[in-house]
Amino acid sequence: MNEQDSDSPQEPTLKTIVFRWSLVAPISIALGWTFSMWGVPAAWILGAILGAGACALITGQDLPLAKGVHIFGRSIIALLAAIPLITSPGQQLLHYLIPGLVISFFTVAVGVIGGLLLARSRREISPETGVLSMLAGGASVMPILARELGADFRYVALSQYLRLLVVSITLPLVTHFFVPGGGDLGTAPPHWLDVFHFSEFGSSTNLMSLMVIFFIVLCGEPLGRLLHFPAPAVLGPLLFTVVLSFFLPQDINFEPPTLFKIVAFMSIGWMCGGALNMTALKLFSKQLPATFLFIFALLAVCAGAAGLLTVWLDISFFEAYLATSPGALETVLALSSEGEAGPVVVTLQIIRLLAILTIAGFLPKILRLILRK
Repeated sequence: MNEQDSDSPQEPTLKTIVFRWSLVAPISIALGWTFSMWGVPAAWILGAILGAGACALITGQDLPLAKGVHIFGRSIIALLAAIPLITSPGQQLLHYLIPGLVISFFTVAVGVIGGLLLARSRREISPETGVLSMLAGGASVMPILARELGADFRYVALSQYLRLLVVSITLPLVTHFFVPGGGDLGTAPPHWLDVFHFSEFGSSTNLMSLMVIFFIVLCGEPLGRLLHFPAPAVLGPLLFTVVLSFFLPQDINFEPPTLFKIVAFMSIGWMCGGALNMTALKLFSKQLPATFLFIFALLAVCAGAAGLLTVWLDISFFEAYLATSPGALETVLALSSEGEAGPVVVTLQIIRLLAILTIAGFLPKILRLILRK
């Protein structure tokens, strides 16, 4: 092999990559575990971003992620996005469909407008990157969609997790004042700490569930590409899971084991962190004031929509605010359970998530129509 010019960075050898991963993987696990113990939102994703990002920044080179790990991770994320849909009664979804679509319209409109304004303010930010950074909901899915659609997935990930952090911190503070009957929301959200607890896989039914999950991982994305879905890496496994749920026995459990979830979340963090560089961080830091302004504007719009829902559906403001919260679904569900909220919370969150994923998948076509006008 000819020696490369001193001005161009050398490609890391396989031995170097293995050595880096031998450091990054345990550091990421330690950070994710610690953040989870502390109740930090998206703990495993953030731990992986910091571990892989530090390596990429110190070495000045991307940290490549094995293709199999990446496919496994995004397929499990898509499966997790499908589970609330297949476990919610169809009548419940239909009852809240119109209110859910109206709330989704407001949320998506704010995200699209904010994203386009952000893209106009900086030449380095494409319209796709700006909009995907500002769309609220599905933070773990957006970087995958960004990569599929050719956007800057590093910037999208940093913006999405900043929003997730702000929403998760403010939710308990705000909803505490509106809990019906003066309930207490002091209990910390549950964490996935029992990682290696596999006793639930003792029966043949659960072994069959594992086989179904692997089948979705292997076939979901190829089917999505075969059927020409937008963003097939996400919508393929997601819709495949929904279709399978109609034909498989009810005792098949689509919930992935805890270890699978952690690996999936960390793979998203590794993908984003492993491609970090100083240019991306400087660009993100310059947009922090605008990003924070957008986040609080989005919270205000969602609070206004919650007020509309209290009249429309005759529910408490506590339930309405949780139902319109722009992301942080795990925190929303934990607070909903502690405050004894009704099914409206999870149903509207599901409807909005599906609407946002669908719109994000068709984003290039939508932006072409908007920008043409």
